[in-house]
Amino acid sequence: MTAVDETKHESRAFEADVAKLLHMMVHSVYSDKDIFLRELISNAADACERLRYEAIANTGLLGDDPTPRITLTIDADKRSLTVEDNGIGMSHDELVQALGTIAHSGTKAFMDRIEAAQGGDKATLIGQFGVGFYSAFMVADRVDVISRRAGTDEGWLWSSDGKGTYSVSPAALADTPGRGTRVVLHLMESAKAYTERFTLERIVKAQSGHVPVPIAIIEKPGAAPTEVADGAALWTKQKSDIKAADYTDFYRSIAGQFDEPALTVHFRAEGRHEYTTLAFVPGSRPFDLFDPDRKGRIKLYVKRVFITDEAEVLPRYLRFIRGLVDSADLPLNVSREMIQESPILSAIRKGVTSHVLSDLEKLAEKEPESFAKIWENFGVVLKEGIYDDFERRDALLALSRFKTTASASSWRSLKDYVASLKENQTAIYYLAGDDIARLEASPHLEGFRARGVEVILLADPIDSFWVTSAPSFEGKPFKSVTQGAADLALIPRIDTKQEKSSEADKAVTSFITFIKETLGEAVADVRPSDRLTDSPVCLVASELGPDRQLEKLLAGAGRLKTAAKPILEINLHHDIVMTLASLGDDDRAFKQDAAHLLFDEARILDGERPEDARMFGERLARVLKRGLGKIIA
Repeated sequence: MTAVDETKHESRAFEADVAKLLHMMVHSVYSDKDIFLRELISNAADACERLRYEAIANTGLLGDDPTPRITLTIDADKRSLTVEDNGIGMSHDELVQALGTIAHSGTKAFMDRIEAAQGGDKATLIGQFGVGFYSAFMVADRVDVISRRAGTDEGWLWSSDGKGTYSVSPAALADTPGRGTRVVLHLMESAKAYTERFTLERIVKAQSGHVPVPIAIIEKPGAAPTEVADGAALWTKQKSDIKAADYTDFYRSIAGQFDEPALTVHFRAEGRHEYTTLAFVPGSRPFDLFDPDRKGRIKLYVKRVFITDEAEVLPRYLRFIRGLVDSADLPLNVSREMIQESPILSAIRKGVTSHVLSDLEKLAEKEPESFAKIWENFGVVLKEGIYDDFERRDALLALSRFKTTASASSWRSLKDYVASLKENQTAIYYLAGDDIARLEASPHLEGFRARGVEVILLADPIDSFWVTSAPSFEGKPFKSVTQGAADLALIPRIDTKQEKSSEADKAVTSFITFIKETLGEAVADVRPSDRLTDSPVCLVASELGPDRQLEKLLAGAGRLKTAAKPILEINLHHDIVMTLASLGDDDRAFKQDAAHLLFDEARILDGERPEDARMFGERLARVLKRGLGKIIA
C-alpha cells in the first residue's frame, strides 16, 4: 500500500446550511428512503457525462477505460453499500466545495420550506425533493467518499458521520479508483435491506433505469458484475416504445423531484437542424421558482455527450420546464461560453419554445382541467412572457387564464371573455391589485356589475406590467377600471333599479365644485361617476400615465419620484352626497369636513391611509359630535 501523508489530514466543520440539512436528513422519519440511491446514481451519471465532455478536448483523460459505468457493490457482512463511477472524479478542492457547502439556491429554499413545515409534512417534503448527496445520511451512519480527478495521480478521502464535521485526507492509491468516485455507505442497522440485490435492482429499475450510463450490481466483493440498466438514453427511443411509467421515472431522475409530470413534451426535429427534445412540466412548483438567480433546468447534449445544464435553451418565463435537448448539429468542441452565441442554438431555442407552447395549447383545448392545474402552478411565470416576448405575445395571451367577476372560483380564457362581451362594450376591462378578495369588494366594480360587464381580476405583481405592453386581444384593448372614464353610459343596465333623478341635480353639481375647491391641490379633478352605484366615492387615475396599482408598485420600488394626483369620482345619486349637497352656507364648515372625509374614505377603499391621520381623526370627531348632538344634549 502506498504511504499516506498524515500531515495533510484536515478536519473541518460543515457550513451552517449543510449542518442544518444533515440534521434534517439524519432525523428524517420519511419511510421511503430509497431516494438516496437515485440521488447518488444521478450524481455518478453526471460525473460520467462531464468526463465525456472534457475528453473531447483531452482524449488522454479516458486512458484505457473509455466506457462509462456505474457499479453498486454490496458487502452484507460489513453492512456497506458502495456506489462507484469512472467519471470525472474530484480533486481536493472540489471535494470540499461539493460536499462541504451548499451552492445551489434551490437546496436552501428546500430547507426553508422544511423548517416551516409542521410534523409529518417534513417527511413528505423530503420525499418530494431531490436532496442530493446528503440524502445518504438517511441510511448511513458514516459515508466515505474516495475520489480521483481524471488526469491526476492524487486520490482523496472525504469522510463524515453527518454530525457537524468532516475530514479530508490523501487516500492510498491502492485504495483509490483509477479515475472517478467511490461512495461507501456504512449502513444503519435499520437500512440493512439495501445490502439485498433484489432491493437494489428494484430501486434502480424504478428510479434510475434510464440514465445514459450502464449500471451494474456486484452482489459481494469479488463477484462478477451483473448489468441491471443498459444506459440506453430514453430520448433516443421511439415514443411508441416508451411507457408512461418510463417517462415518469426519467422525469424524477432528471428533475430531482418525486411528483408526477403534468405534461411530457417529446419530439425530434429534422430538416435544417436536427435535435431531440424531452421536456417535462412539473406537477408541482419547484421551491426556487421565484429565486432571482434561478436559471433554466434544461440540459444540453450534443450527440448524447453532455455539454452543460446552463445553456439558455428556453426563455426565462419557461424556467420551470425540466428536461434536455440533444443536438446533432452543434460542434462538440465548442466552449460552454461560446455556445450561447451559436446561431444553431438560437434556432433550437426558437423551435423548442414554440413546440412547448404548442403542446400547452393543445392540452388547454383537450384537457382543460389538467391545464388549469399547470396554470395554477406556473401561470404567474408564464405571464412574464407576455411582457418580455413580443413575438409570442398573442400565443401567451391565448394560453392565459384569469379569475373574473363572472367566475372568481374558476379560470376563464380571454377567448371566453371576448365571446361574452356586452352590447356596445369595446374593451377588455381589468382591475389590478394584490388580493382577489379585496378586488372583488372594490367600489370600482359596481357600475360594471350593474351592467353585467365582466371584469378580469389581476392579483399578481406582473399583471400591472404586461397589460401595459399588450395593447389588445382580438382587436379589443385592455382597459383598467381604475383609470380614465369608465365609458359605461352606452351599455344598458341589467337590473331593474333605476338611478334616482332629482331636481336637486344642480345642487349636487354645485357640491362637486365645492369639494374640488375644498380639496385643492390634493386631487387632479373631482367629477361625477358612472362606475359607482352603491358607494359614494372612489379614486381613479387619469387617462394618461399608469393605473392606480401600477403607480403603487412603481412608487414602492423607488421608480416613481412623484405620484400623479388622483381623480375623485362622486356618485351623484348616493344619499350621503345628495344630503350634503342640500345643506346651505350655514353648514359650510361641516361640508368642508365631509369633503375631506369623503376623500379619505376613497383612499381607504383604495388600500391607502388617510392623507393626514390626525386631521382625519379630528374631522371624524366633529362629524360624529354633530350627528350625536341631540343624544349628548
